[in-house]
Amino acid sequence: MSAPGPAPHAVVADTAPPVARAEEVLTDEALAFLAELHRRFTPRRDELLAKRRERRAEIARTGTLDFLPETAHIREGDWRVAGAPTALNDRRVEITGPTDRKMTINALNSGARIWLADFEDASAPTWQNVIGGQVNLIDAYERRIDFTTPEGKSYALADEKDLATVVMRPRGWHLDERHLTVDGEPVPGALADFGLYFFHNARRLLAKGKGPYFYLPKTESHLEARLWNDVFVFAEDHLGVEQGVIRATVLIETITAAFEMDEILYELRDHASGLNAGRWDYLFSIVKNFRDAGERYVLPDRNAVTMTAPFMRAYTDLLVRTCHKRGAHAIGGMAAFIPSRRDAEANAVAFDKVRADKDREAHDGFDGSWVAHPDLVPIARACFDAVLGDRPHQKDRLREDVHVTAADLLAVDSLDARPTYEGLRNAVQVGTRYIESWLRGSGAVAIFNLMEDAATAEISRSQIWQWVNAGVVLADTGEKVTADLVRSLADRELAAVREETGAQAFAAGRWQQAHDLLLKTALDEDYVDFLTLPAYELLD
Repeated sequence: MSAPGPAPHAVVADTAPPVARAEEVLTDEALAFLAELHRRFTPRRDELLAKRRERRAEIARTGTLDFLPETAHIREGDWRVAGAPTALNDRRVEITGPTDRKMTINALNSGARIWLADFEDASAPTWQNVIGGQVNLIDAYERRIDFTTPEGKSYALADEKDLATVVMRPRGWHLDERHLTVDGEPVPGALADFGLYFFHNARRLLAKGKGPYFYLPKTESHLEARLWNDVFVFAEDHLGVEQGVIRATVLIETITAAFEMDEILYELRDHASGLNAGRWDYLFSIVKNFRDAGERYVLPDRNAVTMTAPFMRAYTDLLVRTCHKRGAHAIGGMAAFIPSRRDAEANAVAFDKVRADKDREAHDGFDGSWVAHPDLVPIARACFDAVLGDRPHQKDRLREDVHVTAADLLAVDSLDARPTYEGLRNAVQVGTRYIESWLRGSGAVAIFNLMEDAATAEISRSQIWQWVNAGVVLADTGEKVTADLVRSLADRELAAVREETGAQAFAAGRWQQAHDLLLKTALDEDYVDFLTLPAYELLD
């Protein structure tokens, strides 16, 4: 008797909690598609994660990075990415946020040209969020989505012509989806998110004159971009849609990817749409890769590292030059401010900062930028309107004045700022508050009037780890950063939260777990690559 063949489709784990309308997403056909993706591409994903570890070990040995000599012909070659589809030609303002029902409506109605519909850093990967987000996007495309608050306020979609174009962000390659398995192995979260969205929506979107568009997070090399491109080619063939309807914008949010921008666009050239320059994940990546490379790579307080820092300007200028040379969009960073309904004076100050940031990006050559709140859309749009006018973008600005070296990208020590006690306290405060919310299933969190996502927690705990291990002496107090100092600050923060929220609300939260996880990932001798890996094990 012959052995049974492999299971024909992905399997939903018995531990998966019930989610309303999950059967509409997890159809037999969709699960079969996920199984094909998993069997074809997960082994390569695993090899590339091993290559990440090898590269990190090499950085630890050499203390440096450089452009790849073996791909010089790509950097020097004369090639361009595919032309932008109409729906992605004008990207002057993009709003970001998770795919809960209210945010889906508000983001689509926001007046932004693009909505980054986020299954990654702004969304804690509970099964409810993973499946519910897919349901919400399907409902939005079918125009059957609405939302009413407990207070009776109703939300509904505007006219189709006024809605933002969706660019969906799946999880990064490093995360698995434990509730979906193939042959007994978890499906990578990236393939689960991409696969379900593409399978259900590709034809819907093409019928609307748009397409399945994606943001690709946490990319660390052009080989990872090549893997995504192969996934796209297979997916398009599988559904019988035209090659190239998928378009991808890659977040250059790791220091290694910053040295491979040309190569990343080249690998995706038939599916590429642009590159994006972020801040917190990029700084997190610098700390992670150069965490034991000495004082030269010690970052100051996170809020002291702005996009005007020399090594950040090198990174963003190189990104604009690379994108425009190759015919791709260059998309700027996040304005994370959350306006207050009660403090007009604070709003005015913050709006001025947002305006200055977006003015700088528009004048530097970016084609668009991100905001976290609908109230910031008009501000960002005005900044880009002033530069673009009626043009959809400024890809004709080739920025041939830009000449960036490896040393420029790594010049972390060009900053005058130094770590402070207040910076350390802020890292503990924000890290604790964010992790607690994430463990309750919310990945987009308003903290101290800023919209924070997982990248915030990553840079917070990574800086604490770096400062402790480098024996940093704080500029404002003269104290040495030690594990005991960090524990003392974390305990005080926990007590302050207990007093602020009240005993009953505190007990109902996940505060002790958040406190413990922050200290573990910030103080353990072995640095965990991603905070979300141990955090995922604590999710319900």
